[in-house]
Amino acid sequence: MRAVVTVIGKDNVGILHKVSGICTEYNANVIEVTQSVLQDMFAMIMLVDISGITKDFSEMVDSMTELGNKLGLSIHTMHEDVFNSMHSV
Repeated sequence: MRAVVTVIGKDNVGILHKVSGICTEYNANVIEVTQSVLQDMFAMIMLVDISGITKDFSEMVDSMTELGNKLGLSIHTMHEDVFNSMHSV
């Protein structure tokens, strides 16, 4: 099982570190990361393996959202099945 994490907001030092820290806390393995900085805007997409998480996935989603609120970022975390359903024709 995998999840997609998207992060968008004003660039700042340590965003990748903090988001991946939550993944570590839940034992979620980061598989792929792509990120860009466009002028002062940060954009990142992570693909995360959640098959070995140690807590409920909804708790991880809430932790990511809380981090986003704290840092002034938009962080969305969704199960790969939901992501694929939303983006299929």
